[in-house]
Amino acid sequence: MTLFEPSPLLIALIVLKSFVYLEVLALLALLRALFARGPARLAALLSLVLAGCGIYANFAPTLAASHGLSDVPLLPSVSRLLAWQQGLPALLLASAPLALSAALPGRRFRTIDILHMLLIAGLVGLWLAARFV
Repeated sequence: MTLFEPSPLLIALIVLKSFVYLEVLALLALLRALFARGPARLAALLSLVLAGCGIYANFAPTLAASHGLSDVPLLPSVSRLLAWQQGLPALLLASAPLALSAALPGRRFRTIDILHMLLIAGLVGLWLAARFV
């Protein structure tokens, strides 16, 4: 590996943050929203909306440029939030309602919580490894 080659950990972190995390989070939140009841469903819906906003911010510039649109609503604000501190706070903010839904009444399918915690552990683990190694 030369000086100008990025670390495989850094590449894995970028791929996870950009193309995997929010999509998997949206899928888990959708599953929780479909099968849970009461407050757990509302928390999952909030997580689904936040993940949807993040997905929108990731793909809206490309779609807008391909369709000749110059002004996309809310994109600058959401893009700044996703870029702040390498995007980790925004991703964890989107995950917070789904993590909260694990403790709220009406939740079902504990597997969703286990997969969500593995997703968070993978993100934080890769972030720490890429930052300090």
